[in-house]
Amino acid sequence: MRLSEEQANAIREVVSEEAGADARIRLFGSRVHDERRGGDVDLLVILDSDVSNAAWLAARLEARISRALEGRSVDVVLEAPSLRRSA
Repeated sequence: MRLSEEQANAIREVVSEEAGADARIRLFGSRVHDERRGGDVDLLVILDSDVSNAAWLAARLEARISRALEGRSVDVVLEAPSLRRSA
């Protein structure tokens, strides 16, 4: 995993503040592979409760995490009971 402990802690803190302490976070994409270089930070945020405005939550998470990671590009995908999955 190509995130420092400080970066991982910053991500956890922001997600907890914005989505709740029960939110689970999964890193995916190129940053999972130690041998790759560059790339944005792709995160899956899993929520057990419904989300009323998913686009707003995802945008806030992306912006705050990007700032915490000194401008690194961040993409957030949300998973929650109220969000429909597409095939």
